[in-house]
Amino acid sequence: MAFDEEKQATTVEHKVAIARRAHKILTEEIGFDEGDIIFDPNILTVATGIEEHNDYAINFIEATRQIETVVPALSCFGRREQYLFSFRGNDRMREAMHAAFLYHAIQAGMDMGIVNAGQLAVYQEIPEDLLERVEDVLFNRRPDSTERLVEAAEQVKGSVKSAAQEDDWRNETVEQRLSHALIKGIVDYIEPDLEEALTRYDRPLKIIEGPLMDGMNVVGDLFGEGKMFLPQVVKSARVMKKAVAYLTPLMEAEKQAAKQIEHRTKLVFATVKGDVHDIGKNIVGVVLGCNNYEVIDLGVMVPA
Repeated sequence: MAFDEEKQATTVEHKVAIARRAHKILTEEIGFDEGDIIFDPNILTVATGIEEHNDYAINFIEATRQIETVVPALSCFGRREQYLFSFRGNDRMREAMHAAFLYHAIQAGMDMGIVNAGQLAVYQEIPEDLLERVEDVLFNRRPDSTERLVEAAEQVKGSVKSAAQEDDWRNETVEQRLSHALIKGIVDYIEPDLEEALTRYDRPLKIIEGPLMDGMNVVGDLFGEGKMFLPQVVKSARVMKKAVAYLTPLMEAEKQAAKQIEHRTKLVFATVKGDVHDIGKNIVGVVLGCNNYEVIDLGVMVPA
């Protein structure tokens, strides 16, 4: 952590200097592999009304950027809960601040952190006016940033969506509902929505290749841009897995009815030892299997 004999580091220069020193002591004097070192530049509370705190977020982000450049093998870690102490109890404000901070910190090189997976908003879905005020605080862009964010916090706190508003997406087309469920990781309605989709598509496979993959493509794009985070992607993957499991027996029955006995070729799938992630493997296997390939799936954590 960014502490030395003097104090906890708050400036970019001090954080980077401690990181350099810690790296030197750990690797040259003690013999640690530098790939095993995780450094926490310390994110401190912002929007407190205390002027000395105004640069705490940008200093963390900039220090992370410099540390990743100076000591690239060293992992940077962040506990984002620290910088939101000012808005305890206002979950909607905290979600917006969480997402904005994570987006910029990851862009700067933060590669490890502690987050609440249930309190993560999608960066691009933060209302534009709220995002502007949050980022004004993060980057200390104007002297009245804290006051403006406090004003926004009061408005956000009083604008909790009703249950009816939260369920507005249920009035959209079945394609939009399936995509929304994947992006948001909502499994509650996936089976009735698939039943409806089956009345609109002549083959179950077209639902996978159409609206389901459209939703997963959005998830992939957002994750690649750093606007969606791994816990959210895992939730999306669970929805996709449930959808594929629901459609698989229908596709198998369709294949038998068509008497597709001759397979094009045999494919062996597995997730390598050390990796338990199988959603991509499962999707590809289902699609190929329904297109007359013989797929043998060895599962996950398979040794060479």
